[in-house]
Amino acid sequence: MPLAGHAPDEIAAWLRLLQTPGCGRQRARQLLAAFGSPEGVFAASTIAQRQIVGEALVQALRSPPDGLDALVAATLDWLAHPDHHLLTLGDEGYPPGWMHMPDSPLLLHLHGAPQRLNDRDLIALVGSRHPTTSGAALAREFAAGLGRDGLGIVSGLAQGIDAAAHLGALDAGAPTVAVIGTGIDRCYPRQHEALAARIVAAGGLIVSEHVLGTGPLAPHFPQRNRLIAGLSLGTLVVEAALQSGSLITARLALESNREVFAIPGPIRSPQSRGCHRLIRDGARLVESVEDILEDLRPLRRAPATNAQQEAKAAAVAVAESEGEEEASDPILQALGWSPATLDALQARTGWPTPELQARLLELEMLEQIVRLPGQIFQRQNRA
Repeated sequence: MPLAGHAPDEIAAWLRLLQTPGCGRQRARQLLAAFGSPEGVFAASTIAQRQIVGEALVQALRSPPDGLDALVAATLDWLAHPDHHLLTLGDEGYPPGWMHMPDSPLLLHLHGAPQRLNDRDLIALVGSRHPTTSGAALAREFAAGLGRDGLGIVSGLAQGIDAAAHLGALDAGAPTVAVIGTGIDRCYPRQHEALAARIVAAGGLIVSEHVLGTGPLAPHFPQRNRLIAGLSLGTLVVEAALQSGSLITARLALESNREVFAIPGPIRSPQSRGCHRLIRDGARLVESVEDILEDLRPLRRAPATNAQQEAKAAAVAVAESEGEEEASDPILQALGWSPATLDALQARTGWPTPELQARLLELEMLEQIVRLPGQIFQRQNRA
């Protein structure tokens, strides 16, 4: 679920942490693992903070960054709209595909249907911002075909192939997710404002990890590609030059053991060279929608039978009955919904190390928590 009902002070603490000069995602995640929440970070002593990060950042954490009050006020005003939401790392509904990234987004702004982030059957479709006419037509055709077979389409709302991908999904009545590289209140390029509105109206979603007012800064667009790849079962590239950002998305998909597909083109076209490079490196050459569906079929969620639906309803009932038990578990209470190290959990609970490790193992086996690299523990998201 998105950040519904979170107090303004909590939102202010998240924004303060992420806007603190010198505190990027990695250092913020280290602080959260140690202190449990942004409020915990700022409540901690400078001695405790210094054990996690360097002196320069400790000093920066002592004073609110410039413009924080205005940003908090603008964010709270933005959240007053029923289609606007915030989601933080560890919230229920945070996409599992992003959880294990080394640079997971910590705070997300969502416009539209938040449940789209947990649609299992999503495919990324990316490519050139300056495609040929036939390339744009192919992207729209493939997106529509994939959408008609039940796949949601993820792209970046950019000019060219991205826009064609979103339009193809809309043609098919399929959900589509746009991950953007600006603040959620900015549309780049401006001429896609109507397309963004159509995406939301059709039950889709616009996603940004940047605070309100963030403009179209060049580094943000390659960064958002990791989110596009991380949401999807696979990535289809339609027309890409050798220096295209689409190749970054494809590389990230490959590194995450996701499928990569590429449509070949004329050998003398600069817009074909990126796709041909991907094919040489192991991407699946595709000539039809069915080529992609064939490869993705084993990975997709099968339509639920009546028996499966009944089983799911029973599981929900059991989960609800177990809610009180989970709420009383001292380890789960100490862990909360943010990642925490073994040392942090021991400090919060006072449990001896052997007992704490044994209980953490039990909770892992019950699939109530997951163990992340570096002896960091995280509450398990439940669909």
